[in-house]
Amino acid sequence: MGALLSTHVQRQNLIDKEIKTLQELEESSGCSFPGSDHHPTDRKNWILGLNPEKVHLNHIVWPGTHNSGTNQIGVEIVTRPFGECQSLSVYEQLVLGTRLLDIRVNENREICHGIHVTYNIDVVIHDVKRFISETKSEIIILEVRTEFGHSDPPEFEKYLEQQLGEYLIHQDDKVFDKTVAEILPKRIICIWKPCNSDPPTPGDAFWSSGYLQDNWIDTDLPATKFESNLKYLSQQPPMSSRKYFYRVENTLTPQTDTLVTHVKPVTNRIRWCARLFIAQCFFRNIADRLQVFSTDFIDEDFVDACVGLTWARIGGKA
Repeated sequence: MGALLSTHVQRQNLIDKEIKTLQELEESSGCSFPGSDHHPTDRKNWILGLNPEKVHLNHIVWPGTHNSGTNQIGVEIVTRPFGECQSLSVYEQLVLGTRLLDIRVNENREICHGIHVTYNIDVVIHDVKRFISETKSEIIILEVRTEFGHSDPPEFEKYLEQQLGEYLIHQDDKVFDKTVAEILPKRIICIWKPCNSDPPTPGDAFWSSGYLQDNWIDTDLPATKFESNLKYLSQQPPMSSRKYFYRVENTLTPQTDTLVTHVKPVTNRIRWCARLFIAQCFFRNIADRLQVFSTDFIDEDFVDACVGLTWARIGGKA
């Protein structure tokens, strides 16, 4: 126990130092960027509000959620704090403005995060279909993957197509250059990442894993993750020339060698940096690479930052 406490103290000193580094960066550089003062009047219909005829798919900054289906995961108070990354239901996230969902399943079609398990995928599908039925122009990227250490649910691709088939945008590189209006009435880009099954192929109703890429690192250090995100983003080609989505996750991961292992206090070390990150993308001339931006415990300000930058791009201001 003494060794763990000593490690924790050292780790906390490093964390405090990294938080201070980001605070000083904010003080010296600010958090303003083109579109930072824009706030959508209707977050539920923010793509509609930007005019689907003007919004090209590769101009959108997609507000995403990390581990989207974890709002009821595990046992409340007991195990939930170790696996919960969102406090809102999938439907509530979509209404708030989320447009990319990260859904992880096990062999029983249950949503899971590591060893923690929650409701069946049916709950997510119901929420998505409810949102689709209440809106007209909102496009959703739905990432569904088999969680690490688990097997694919039996006949899962068939199940997804039965549930969502009429809304699915089929795998096609040409989609990236189209406007939302040209894609409608189809509404969902479903990226299916199986563990054992054959991956989707061109022309399929589903998109393969290569269409959503990222460079996740396993750390609870905020400045380390912040700089890693900027480094890997800088290595990507501009959105206009690539045929895949690239995700940046403004999140942190609890580590087992410290005393703070609940998700929320750990990820809160970087959650406040979303606008700072976008501002730094402009400062480092890589803003044209930012496309999918995800967070834990999504809120209105995170959505507004993404929508604001999208608005600026459409208006030729970014």
